[in-house]
Amino acid sequence: YTTFAANNLDVTPSSDGYKVQVTVKNTGPLAGAEVVAVYVGETGCPIPRPLRELKGFAKVSLQPGESKGVEIALPRSAFAYWDESKGTWVVDAAGRFKVSLGSFAGDLQGNREVSAPR
Repeated sequence: YTTFAANNLDVTPSSDGYKVQVTVKNTGPLAGAEVVAVYVGETGCPIPRPLRELKGFAKVSLQPGESKGVEIALPRSAFAYWDESKGTWVVDAAGRFKVSLGSFAGDLQGNREVSAPR
């Protein structure tokens, strides 16, 4: 099989949340495909939440030595939780969120901290 590296992670505001951009490179000797997964976790949430939740992913196929940019949208709903008392989805306006990237949750290759999307 082959190996991959992800770098140049960038998380920027978009009209409906954030967009995550990263460059993925095939660092191994064979052609292959990599799944780039994006996780979101809130710090200081008023209710208990998982450390991180899978919120987006993309698959990219690369030849040996090839690099490609990958973009994954994180809409505002990716930062929400269900508030039972209000009966609706809520984004904690004062929340701080960690956006993490990796092939899977146990192999995170980078993260950025962002505020709640507007």
